[in-house]
Amino acid sequence: MSLFASLIALSMAGAAPAADYRQRPPEDEIVYFLLPDRFENGDAGNDKGGLEGDRLATGYDPASKGFFHGGDLKGVIRRLDYIQSLGATAVWLSPVFKNKVVQGPKGQESAGYHGYWVTDFTRVDPHLGTNADFKALVDAAHAKGMKVYMDILINHTADVIEMAECKGYDCPYRSRADYPYARRAADGASVNDGFAGDDVQTTENFARLTDPNFAYMVKVAPHEKDIKVPAWLNEPIYYHNRGNSTFTGESSTMGDFVGLDDLMTENPRVVQGFVDIYGDWIDRYKVDGFRIDTAKHVNPEFWRAFAPAMLDRAAKNGIPNFHIFGEYATGDMDPTITAQGTRVAGLPSSLDFPFFAAVRDVAGGTKAPDWLEKLFSADPLYGDDRTALRLPTFTGNHDFGRFAHFARKAFPAASDQEILRRTELAHAMLLTLRGVPVLYSGDEQGFTGDGGDQDAREDMFPSKVAVYNDNELIGTDATTARSNFDPDHPLYRAFARLAKLRQDHVALRRGEQRIRTYAEKPGLFAVSRIDAASGQEILLAFNTSNAPLSANVAVDPLKNNYTALYGDCPARSAAPGQLAIKLPPLGYMICKAQ
Repeated sequence: MSLFASLIALSMAGAAPAADYRQRPPEDEIVYFLLPDRFENGDAGNDKGGLEGDRLATGYDPASKGFFHGGDLKGVIRRLDYIQSLGATAVWLSPVFKNKVVQGPKGQESAGYHGYWVTDFTRVDPHLGTNADFKALVDAAHAKGMKVYMDILINHTADVIEMAECKGYDCPYRSRADYPYARRAADGASVNDGFAGDDVQTTENFARLTDPNFAYMVKVAPHEKDIKVPAWLNEPIYYHNRGNSTFTGESSTMGDFVGLDDLMTENPRVVQGFVDIYGDWIDRYKVDGFRIDTAKHVNPEFWRAFAPAMLDRAAKNGIPNFHIFGEYATGDMDPTITAQGTRVAGLPSSLDFPFFAAVRDVAGGTKAPDWLEKLFSADPLYGDDRTALRLPTFTGNHDFGRFAHFARKAFPAASDQEILRRTELAHAMLLTLRGVPVLYSGDEQGFTGDGGDQDAREDMFPSKVAVYNDNELIGTDATTARSNFDPDHPLYRAFARLAKLRQDHVALRRGEQRIRTYAEKPGLFAVSRIDAASGQEILLAFNTSNAPLSANVAVDPLKNNYTALYGDCPARSAAPGQLAIKLPPLGYMICKAQ
């Protein structure tokens, strides 16, 4: 470890002693998100998950971006110091549950390395380790004063149920109004239709029912009829079975998410089943929060029952600041979608996709800073004054792609140095503006990716994937073909410095955000973060243009002296209520008001 990283680690340890981690509110966290399979290989013995055969049998192919690569929970434990030295106080893991090993149309198969094709909700996938490994990880993180957030699923399971009338994955959605048909299990057992036998293949032979919950006849392969755990998940009656969602209208909550089995979350048995499943993970491992995958595609009544039950379970386990945030995804800067999670579903928080879109476009240079003003002006949509402070914010992720990719796409002729500066600027916004910053693993090492989904899920340990290894990383001459845990990478150092400032100044974590000025073309965006309890005020100024900037910023006329926390802050205001600032191209400053 470099001297720089050692000093950061020491300062972070002093700022967040292990004994106090439970008392930190969610807005005090800096979250590091990772996919265990793509992070570090701590145990080569579990690379194939205990299975034998080719990649379609084991799911393991380290040269393919769509299969398991060998990372695991022991590898995460090994790198906890690296994560903490970066300034992160919490680790968010993609789902660790046992997945269907491989699925997909013939010739287009991929593996469940990402964790979102769950078959067993009670155990860790053998490719990632064991339940004991998960406990060891949580315990090791807690010993360092770090929290652990689980990524959980409720909307769907792995694709096991097949609609008998459809061809493979091509199964159009059938609405409740148009198709009140019966469903049947593959083994001939009747499912609410009173029939027996498994030779009925056409809708003409279905029993007509008045209950509109029934659409397609279903089939389950004999070797998969008992694959799901807990056992009640193997009953087709607990699924919608209406075909693939179009992501509009009723299909948004009742259709299969690209073929994945969509649970009937309106059913009280399903509600109680998942309360029991995830309550048990809290009881057994004392995790600190849940990120809820595809929350937008579950009926809001479910969340109004589930979230209070989880908060109560956590409180009984001595976890007073359990953080729950749902995925209400939007690729645009549209807070009305994300706010459905808190306002309609009653979840404590939502993953802030509008922040991602706004910073992508503003720091990426395609929109002016007034786009950020529009973003933050919508904060009351989420609820009270504290709700927006608890929205996890991010600049890129495993689904949509990395910030550096978007910046390069917007400016294909830009130098690597410009993309590096834009990436640091975006993360300066992430780590100082309102919300709970989420760092995506690899961004601190200059990863760029080729797009979203599999193209943004590079290995941190030496990769064998050709389409990863030909990527041109920023801020380094390294490639993903080597191990990338360098604490001296310029982005790692910048993120760690910003994280330290955030931890040292309560206004940057909990302070009200007051917009001071914003440009209507690429240029200045300035805000103050003000902590009501202490009166502490931090002025933030960002230059989103590729040219030097000189401007006056309207500030509190009673605060005339400033201390530079980063950048060339003026020591005094030029006149009461006016601060004259200068910023380099794509630069920023952080000033403490006296």
